[in-house]
Amino acid sequence: MIALDCYYSLSSPWAYLGGPQLQDIVRRHHVRLTLKPYDFQAVVPQTGGIPLKTRPQARRSYHALELARWREYLGMPLVLEPAHYPKGKPSDPDWNKYAGWMVIAAQLQGLDAQPLSHALLRALWAEERDTSKAEVRIAVADENGYDGAALQALEQGAETQATYRANSAEAVEKGVFGSPTYVLEGERFWGQDRLAFLDRALDRLRR
Repeated sequence: MIALDCYYSLSSPWAYLGGPQLQDIVRRHHVRLTLKPYDFQAVVPQTGGIPLKTRPQARRSYHALELARWREYLGMPLVLEPAHYPKGKPSDPDWNKYAGWMVIAAQLQGLDAQPLSHALLRALWAEERDTSKAEVRIAVADENGYDGAALQALEQGAETQATYRANSAEAVEKGVFGSPTYVLEGERFWGQDRLAFLDRALDRLRR
């Protein structure tokens, strides 16, 4: 089976917008997808990315414009300035890591974590829910057929944290500088707007 890795942050609107397309690609190509949440704030400055909050105003405003365009094009609900996406320095520096840890915990339990991942992204970007809160993550997981309390209890476990650190180290090694970045046989595809190219690459591999 072809292996595909997805390096991303659980606060990325682009990972949210790309979720249904990625799920379709995985299904059609019978790909083994591994979701790899990583420490965006630690990795991206090392690999040349520029976090949104440090970009000049011209780029921040264009980011919002592109989100609005893709929201309309894909027909997906999205709040351009969600209530629980910090506008300044967050009071909790790990606010966007907890959901990624829950996704990792689900995968370590042998579960298909893609529906959980998308539900957590949707909660933040479309449903105005605070996914930095344990009770919110538990509820989202429960709503999607997972044992939310069990997964939340594993978020800061040794295996989950070791996997998160390994994902972050791999992201640096592979030159990941944004979210989401899909890696297929060493080739990077950055951004949900590159999913068509990923689809074509998988077509070539299956011939």
